[in-house]
Amino acid sequence: MKHIVAVGLSLIIWHLAFSSAAAQNFTTYFEDKTLRIDYTFAGDSARQDIYVDQLSVMPRWYGRQKRLAEVPLKGNGQVIVRDAESDSIIYRHPFSTLFQEWLATDEAKHTRKSFENVFLIPYPKRPVTVTVELRDYHDQVNATMTHSVDPQDILIRHIGERNVTPYVTLHAARDTSRSIHVAFVAEGYQASELQTYLDDCRKAVRALFEHEPFKTLQDRFNIIALLSTSKDSGVSVPRQGIWKKTVLSSQFDTFYTERYLTTLHLKQLHDVLAGTPYEHIIILTNTTTYGGGGIYNSYNLAAAHGPKYEPVVVHEFGHSFGGLGDEYPYGDSDPMYFSDTEPWEPNLTTLHNFSGKWENLIREGKASLVEGGGYLSHGVWRGQEDCRMRTNEYPTFCPVCQQALTRLIKFYTE
Repeated sequence: MKHIVAVGLSLIIWHLAFSSAAAQNFTTYFEDKTLRIDYTFAGDSARQDIYVDQLSVMPRWYGRQKRLAEVPLKGNGQVIVRDAESDSIIYRHPFSTLFQEWLATDEAKHTRKSFENVFLIPYPKRPVTVTVELRDYHDQVNATMTHSVDPQDILIRHIGERNVTPYVTLHAARDTSRSIHVAFVAEGYQASELQTYLDDCRKAVRALFEHEPFKTLQDRFNIIALLSTSKDSGVSVPRQGIWKKTVLSSQFDTFYTERYLTTLHLKQLHDVLAGTPYEHIIILTNTTTYGGGGIYNSYNLAAAHGPKYEPVVVHEFGHSFGGLGDEYPYGDSDPMYFSDTEPWEPNLTTLHNFSGKWENLIREGKASLVEGGGYLSHGVWRGQEDCRMRTNEYPTFCPVCQQALTRLIKFYTE
């Protein structure tokens, strides 16, 4: 099975999608608030459907305020916001989801299931239409839904205004109005274990800033640690019959994969975060069992006391924040990459359309084309023999990944 630690649909290419509203001023269309939209994605491998669940408003907007109608990476799906009057695209948000990954499992061939998904967009001043698109592994749209949002709707729930989860600032950005907001969330830590949790957070921050380009660009990150407490210590391990009552109800054995540790309860996650400065999420779990996962623009989840914790949490952040793909082969079964489709990850290629990836690094002698990656031994190429996205033992991101991460950080902060 290919899902060990770095799992899932956090696999993207570097891509810019321009629109007529690309250069608009943030204050023309948006207030300094956040619109949270909860969706239900449901179906099976034959048919997928999208439903609106609930809308909420939170104080302040912590995402980008420039290049709003562009996407830095393509993702497995997008949220597209249009001004209702002009039909101009005023905001885009790319993402990947557990639902889309589940569609490739055997269970999805005979069972219909639903998954929670939560997306954040800046709060519109005027009515907008919101379109959600899901794409398959051949980059084809397999589900889409458009709905209207009136910012004056009295049923939009107000959250994050009181009873906000306490948090500690671990690393302050030089300019918080032009920074990347990252929030740690404690999962499976009781109140008496919060000091251990904060120590675990600081280890993760140190590990992240030991890696380029995060080291050089660390003043562009604002990082907090939420003091979220659980009734039980640890996390659920279904294969052992262990079920814990924790703040996010996370568990191993996701999709019956032993080391795949996730939470399916994204509404719980964002309820905990409501009212705090966040956009990217790192969940630390209080367990010694090796495992985790990273889903692009959703969350990074890591076992804080498991083997190789520091390199694993950095690797997973490469997925959840950076959209980097796994560079290791794993059994060559259930492929996610095909010769007729260029991978979305900036660090993988099938050579179907290599343009714009790392040709410049090849010319400079800093990278090459090494076959094997994306869980496959053949037909997918990476840029270097080893990398943080290939093994836990390798100490750095390769030049290809560093270039992709640098581009992404600058997209958000310049």
